[in-house]
Amino acid sequence: MNETITLLNNRKSVRVFEGDMPEADVQAILRAAVEAPTAGNMTLWTAIRVTDENKKQQLAESCDHQPFIAQAPLVLVFCADYRRWMQAFEALQLDEPLRRPGEGDLMLAACDAVIAAQSAVVAAESLGYGSCYIGDILENADTQREILGLPAYVKPICMAVFGKATAQQQQRPKPRRFRVEDVVHENTYRDVGADGMLTMLANHQQLQGQALTDWLTAFCKRKWNCDFSIEMTRSVRQMLEEWNKGI
Repeated sequence: MNETITLLNNRKSVRVFEGDMPEADVQAILRAAVEAPTAGNMTLWTAIRVTDENKKQQLAESCDHQPFIAQAPLVLVFCADYRRWMQAFEALQLDEPLRRPGEGDLMLAACDAVIAAQSAVVAAESLGYGSCYIGDILENADTQREILGLPAYVKPICMAVFGKATAQQQQRPKPRRFRVEDVVHENTYRDVGADGMLTMLANHQQLQGQALTDWLTAFCKRKWNCDFSIEMTRSVRQMLEEWNKGI
């Protein structure tokens, strides 16, 4: 197996960092993000590199009170961004009315942002740095917008933090993933039903003697029927409303 595939297979989230990150390495990671695939070569994203310690603390608090965010040497918030394209289009003074960005444009820009973020994560891994995606950036998008000073048509989509992993984090086992055949279907969707999903989970989870239904019940309460999920839905709905209004 080649070096790149081995790196991708071994990569895991890192939440404890040590040491600094030389600026040359930061720039290499950022360049890799900019070189990522992008719809129509438009680069429909902007990354906010957060270096201000106060802002890092605010992000750590607003993202479910996770102190390690503020302790990371490199914090990047990837945003869907149609603002600069709209400004360029408006400057043309076209004879026909200019279409405003819609939900499809936001989805496309969000894909661009996530692809760029993953390129940064892979680049960091290749340089010996760990990383962690912070999903909570969507939970309080209105708060993040205020912290980062985001204008209309610029929305936070994902955040990733980077740094040198401690020895404990390097040695920590990577959580088991599903099998390829579990998630890759051929030509059409294969509906496995509840029983099939339970079989997938039995092969996938390290239950350590715990009954699968007990694990799934606890997981549902922790990850699905939880305040985070409800708040994230509210936040994303508000984001869509603001996007449609040009706010």
